[in-house]
Amino acid sequence: MTGAHRQATMEFAWTQDQQRLRAEAAEVAADAVARFGWHPDSWINGFSPTFAKEMAARRWIGLTWPTEHGGAARPGIDRMIVAEELISAGAPVGAYWVAERQMGPSIIAFGTPEQQARYLPAILAGEAVWCIGMSEPGAGSDLASLRTSARRHGDSWMINGQKIWTSFAAVADFCYLICRTSSDGPPHAGISELIVPMDSPGVEVRPIRDLVGGAHFCEVFFSDVRVPAANLVGVEGAAFKQTMRQLEHERGGIDRLASNQALFRRAVEHSDTSDPLIRQEIARLEAHYRLGRLLVYRQALAQAPNGFSAATKCFCTEHEARVADFVGRIFAADTLLAGDAARAVCYAPAYTVMGGTANVMRNIVAERLLGLPR
Repeated sequence: MTGAHRQATMEFAWTQDQQRLRAEAAEVAADAVARFGWHPDSWINGFSPTFAKEMAARRWIGLTWPTEHGGAARPGIDRMIVAEELISAGAPVGAYWVAERQMGPSIIAFGTPEQQARYLPAILAGEAVWCIGMSEPGAGSDLASLRTSARRHGDSWMINGQKIWTSFAAVADFCYLICRTSSDGPPHAGISELIVPMDSPGVEVRPIRDLVGGAHFCEVFFSDVRVPAANLVGVEGAAFKQTMRQLEHERGGIDRLASNQALFRRAVEHSDTSDPLIRQEIARLEAHYRLGRLLVYRQALAQAPNGFSAATKCFCTEHEARVADFVGRIFAADTLLAGDAARAVCYAPAYTVMGGTANVMRNIVAERLLGLPR
């Protein structure tokens, strides 16, 4: 191509700094797996406070946060590079993942200066574990139907209700609670966000043992729990948009694509690649992974429209489910044993449910991105 055309082409190659960052992250991930063990779906199943503090020492927690809030102010794509290597390898990032991914950015965007000064340093240091009080028994993907309430009593809020599928609640220091402070108006109105210390009187946590033996999901009961009025984040009764913004962080990340990538690699090594059908399936899954990466990177580069994380999550989590199916078939009879392949098959339905079901994601894409009628 000549002059002007050559200048107009897009360069897809990683920069030298990005290549060095990826190599460093891969080395850190391999060392973590050697010391702490391999964890499939490590952002939710791999919990190590020690590793969290090590990541803090590298300033890899809050990598993209503004410097005025203690972050490194690095581009979003750098965080994705690091996260992809850690999660793909199975390194135990769970102790800091939720706080770094969602709570920190939410407090930066909507919190008061006092809240930022109080809560952000501990997140950055890898010392504070957070959970999100969002889903309820009757309000899963339909967040607007939640019923957990907070009523103002002088200089405090009184909280009553129940949350479910609250990851890390049993070990969390704080809960970022989505609750109803008013029943007036449409369902999306009257929703607020409160910071609740998990050692508050009246908070009861009941871990839920899942099909593969994990207990990161929990039920949380709030019975006349009092928190200071100053723990309100953002605008009282108008937090639904705040919550939707934090869900952009949750749904469009690499954790929705790479959770069982290490197991996929093991299955490929175990495969009979002399079979053209097996080779074709490996190629298809590898192509889908790379397409998913482009969607995630698009989010990280802020090139995706608002709400597009729903499409990213839908595509990526359905890919993870297909990977689990492939793993189960490749390991064949071994899948019937209580090993990693069996766990992958049994855990697979969770991918397209947690964080919003695939059907709900498709509705969001149809109504909010494509403008189709309801």
